[in-house]
Amino acid sequence: MRKYSTEELGRPDAATFREQPKLPITIVLDNVRSALNVGSAFRTCDAFAIEEIILCGISAAPPHREIAKTALGATETVAWRYFADTAEAIATMQSEGRQIWVVEQTEGSTALQDFIPQSEARYALVFGNEVHGVEEAWIEQARGALEIPQWGAKHSLNVSVCVGVVLWEIVRKIKFA
Repeated sequence: MRKYSTEELGRPDAATFREQPKLPITIVLDNVRSALNVGSAFRTCDAFAIEEIILCGISAAPPHREIAKTALGATETVAWRYFADTAEAIATMQSEGRQIWVVEQTEGSTALQDFIPQSEARYALVFGNEVHGVEEAWIEQARGALEIPQWGAKHSLNVSVCVGVVLWEIVRKIKFA
């Protein structure tokens, strides 16, 4: 066994990647305070060819040194928009026909492994602040909540890790169903 070289991976250049088809998923980062977490989300969205990132409130936006540090160029490939007000972002996502799902531990949540993406649906997945999580107002407006089962003492994953876990599970079901 050996590691592939960069050339063998066949990565598209940024312009080609921006034009290729994307999965109908938008992630919404609601008041994510760490620019490093924002950058990591960009990199994950690039890896899975996700349609767009919506940055809200105190979430840092490109260009930003700490985003660039973890995004490693993904701010040039992943489409993004910034909304000062998350309510406006949610309303925009709804008007664009997206199903709003929050990623949060709630009563009546759907365990991530039990979520079945609909083939023609467009999704907006809302990830919350590192300390306070997703705001209650967005939980009330959402179609549902996705929860990553956890068994540790903290019952808490870093938001950038959550983005990766949730996107992989949904992408896996879309691509390999």
